Amino acid sequence: MKILAERIGRRLNRLIEAVVAVLMLALVIDVWIGVIDRYWFHWQLPWPETLARYLMIWAALLAVSSGIARREHIGLTSFLMKLPFTVRRGVLIVIDLLAIALFAYVLWFGVGFAQSGASRQAMIFGATLEPFFWAVPASAFLAIVQLVLVLLRDQGLQLDVSAEARA
Repeated sequence: MKILAERIGRRLNRLIEAVVAVLMLALVIDVWIGVIDRYWFHWQLPWPETLARYLMIWAALLAVSSGIARREHIGLTSFLMKLPFTVRRGVLIVIDLLAIALFAYVLWFGVGFAQSGASRQAMIFGATLEPFFWAVPASAFLAIVQLVLVLLRDQGLQLDVSAEARA
């Protein structure tokens, strides 16, 4: 089960990182279009700033699951490493379960939030905000999946997989 969870988690993480890379490339291109528009051509395009905002939101929220897959919790590692191994393992499992509960909460309310975007208009091409708002429940769902896979893979025994993944 551990090996299967690790394989699925690694493949899912690669896919998500590829999507985030494409979103970041689109974000850079969009910002450059906005800069060229503002300072050179003066087209006064209404969409680059808004599109950049939503591309950044999608990229940042999707990247959360990549951090989870590598167990890269900001500031948490130094605290946990000071605990005895048996306590550390229990605390890590409890933290994973609490994080799953948090992301389940975000997913539950995020679906309603995303659906509410259908009645609101974005400045981009007259589109609704719904596709942009779906970043919240989509990222919460991916975070839950990665947390479950990490919990199955590590079972509270590993704290930082990033060094191992880079080797």
